[in-house]
Amino acid sequence: MEEALKRIRFEEEEDEDRMSELPDSLLVEILSRLPSTKDAIRTTTLSKRWQHLWTAVTNLNFRHPDGLFTSPDFFSFVDKTLTQRPQSKLNKLTLVTRYGNWRKSRVHNWIRYAVNCNVEDLHLMLWEPWEPEPRTGFPLDDFVFIGSCFTHLTLAGCAFNPTGAISWKNLRSLRIIYGNLDEDLIENILSGSPVLETLVLNGCYGYRRLNITSKSVKNLVFSSYLAADLINDPLDVIEINAPNILSLKIEGELMLWKILLLNVSSLVEADLDYRKPFGHFETTREEADEEMLKEFILNLRHVKDLKIRNSCSKVLDCLKAKGFISPSNLKVLDNGPAGNELQQQVDAATSSGEEDGKSNA
Repeated sequence: MEEALKRIRFEEEEDEDRMSELPDSLLVEILSRLPSTKDAIRTTTLSKRWQHLWTAVTNLNFRHPDGLFTSPDFFSFVDKTLTQRPQSKLNKLTLVTRYGNWRKSRVHNWIRYAVNCNVEDLHLMLWEPWEPEPRTGFPLDDFVFIGSCFTHLTLAGCAFNPTGAISWKNLRSLRIIYGNLDEDLIENILSGSPVLETLVLNGCYGYRRLNITSKSVKNLVFSSYLAADLINDPLDVIEINAPNILSLKIEGELMLWKILLLNVSSLVEADLDYRKPFGHFETTREEADEEMLKEFILNLRHVKDLKIRNSCSKVLDCLKAKGFISPSNLKVLDNGPAGNELQQQVDAATSSGEEDGKSNA
């Protein structure tokens, strides 16, 4: 037993020696890849050499502890961390938190810090206290809408209220989650993002037409749709005009009557994995489901690769029972990911494990 303990101690010391031989730049890269910023800061206890290494990390990851309330400890932790880290180059800032009116200014300061550090990948999930999903949205400052440093943006629970033209000159990927968008705002986004390649809309509402004529946008993910007014106008018709996109994915729960594909002539692949919670006036839910899926399949006959998963595959079975013949480009993937992958990512992010707020650096 004594010999085993000695061997373990020797191996630990050997591992520590090997780590100490690595250059600071590589250690900083390792710290930047840790799951949370709190994990990186914990390494300060290892030795004197590690005390300030974390301040050079290029990825900052702050996730609020789960719950429908705000945590003063979390806000203090983020404030202290950003005070101790110099305003040097930042590759990514992930910020998942709940906020109250009295803490909005601090969140604005954190975002401004990231922009001042020329952050490339900004990942914001900002929920209001006591609400399972955002209602009004966090009001973004104008400097966010003219950030030329961004290459990837994820904006969840944010209010889109630019006072002028949006200018995201280097943006390649944009995900908007629970956003209130209208056609003019979507046009402002697209015209201000000349190299945008991927657009993901998850749980957004307020628009009836997606007019994506940009030649740079090649991938569109339409993930869930929330009716703006479920009582007075619960059954929207959404039109998609996107003649240049190559990939289209429609997934999640669609609170609408139907989606009309006006022009997707360049489409190479399409993936259908959606659910509809109700029908439309004189039609049952089943009839509405069958009608929309049939229209999709017929309008996507030119697509090289058409995939149907989960809920949609069940609707397809009903159509086949009524004599519908599937085109040769259609593949049924019953074992594919359970619908609305992005929503699962959102849920995981907002409820993820222990985070930085409960202890200070």
